[in-house]
Amino acid sequence: MTNRPNVTILVPLKNERESLEELVRAVQQVLGQEPQEILFVDDGSTDGSWKLIEELHARDPRIKGVQLRGNFGKSRALSVGFHYAAGEHIITMDADLQDDPSDIPAMRKMLEEYDVVSGWRTTRRENLFRRMLTKTFNGTVRRTTGVQLHDINCGLKAFRREVVKTIKIYGELHRFQPILAAWNGFRVTEMPVQHHGRKYGQSRYGLERILRGFFDLLTVLFLTKYASKPLHLFGRLGLLTAGVGFIIDLVLVIEWIAGASIGGRPLLLLGTILIVVGIQFFTFGLLAEFQSYDREQRQTDPPVRKELL
Repeated sequence: MTNRPNVTILVPLKNERESLEELVRAVQQVLGQEPQEILFVDDGSTDGSWKLIEELHARDPRIKGVQLRGNFGKSRALSVGFHYAAGEHIITMDADLQDDPSDIPAMRKMLEEYDVVSGWRTTRRENLFRRMLTKTFNGTVRRTTGVQLHDINCGLKAFRREVVKTIKIYGELHRFQPILAAWNGFRVTEMPVQHHGRKYGQSRYGLERILRGFFDLLTVLFLTKYASKPLHLFGRLGLLTAGVGFIIDLVLVIEWIAGASIGGRPLLLLGTILIVVGIQFFTFGLLAEFQSYDREQRQTDPPVRKELL
């Protein structure tokens, strides 16, 4: 691309038609005449969002869009957006107007020293229950990963181009992209940002999403801590499980030597099962995660229906 924009504003969305024009005006007011593109990734909208994106593109070619064939989730939408993004700086933000475009210049300024700047919503426009859930989740992420970010779920993030071309995401791992970036040697920091109440529609963020986040955290821990040395994990789990089974069977063997009958003892079967599980169960589950990660790394054909580029 010969006339590459300085910045790409990447906005994944599903059913956010009401907010799109207002978001475009706010972003363009902040960026002014700087070479730019606003890239919408429509993740299966049914409210006419794509039709409006087509109209916006016809009015201003700097507004671009990619429509996915269905609803693939935010990580997939972002991954596709990163594939198409042309800017040297790539800013991700949600389409619901809760992120404030006025924070973008300061985040880009920080990209002079860092590779990733993650937003930190110091004042959350949410109820107490959700604030407590997210605080617990973020604290767990900091303690387990060692990356000191206070708001891993914030959609407003700034990346240097090389980061998004290096880090591949899948499933629900988009929120952990700064963690994966830090693991890959990129410089990661955070910046306090504004957070507004939702103006249109209803939030789809709930308890189920938090629970999925904890499961994804386990995936991230595995990929960052054990991807290059899986036997460190498999060995510990296998040794623990098989060790318990071995001790059970050893006690039964000692009883058998002493003259006791152990053929009908349920513990004999339990000990044997634990030994087998220690060797196989965790290995099968985590190797499947390896295969999923490897498949995403190799995938180059995004599920796109239309392009406005």
